Amino acid sequence: MTRHEELLREVVSTQYFAVLNTIGQGLPHSNLVSFAATDDLRSIVFVTDRNTRKYRNIQDNHNISLLIDNRTNQPSDTSQAIAIAAIGTAREGIDSKSLLRDVFLARHPQLRHFVDAPDSAIMLVTIRLYLVAAFDKTETVTISQ
Repeated sequence: MTRHEELLREVVSTQYFAVLNTIGQGLPHSNLVSFAATDDLRSIVFVTDRNTRKYRNIQDNHNISLLIDNRTNQPSDTSQAIAIAAIGTAREGIDSKSLLRDVFLARHPQLRHFVDAPDSAIMLVTIRLYLVAAFDKTETVTISQ
């Protein structure tokens, strides 16, 4: 495993939130979401209400990115912070809802009520690639299929 793959795994496994980026009506939109990654890092799961702009945007354009980072808002971030851009496609995980629910709730058990709400959609992001960025360098990491 390369150093960038190790950093990727470390950041994704220790952070609870990501910034979801979608496009709607020709404009970028960003939202904070709780997420969980599968063990192989090929997929990320998040939950959203179906009555949101992010859900509508994803229905219209499945291409998304998620920004996951380990910033601490300290001066040391210039040498230590890592930002991960997970780039992929998102869709509602209807076919594998039970499995995706389990993956998400293993990471966020406190959100069970939200996950099980009638208007909540469990979203599956299929990752095409990760960009691992330090303050001065960005590397592309692809996950073996």
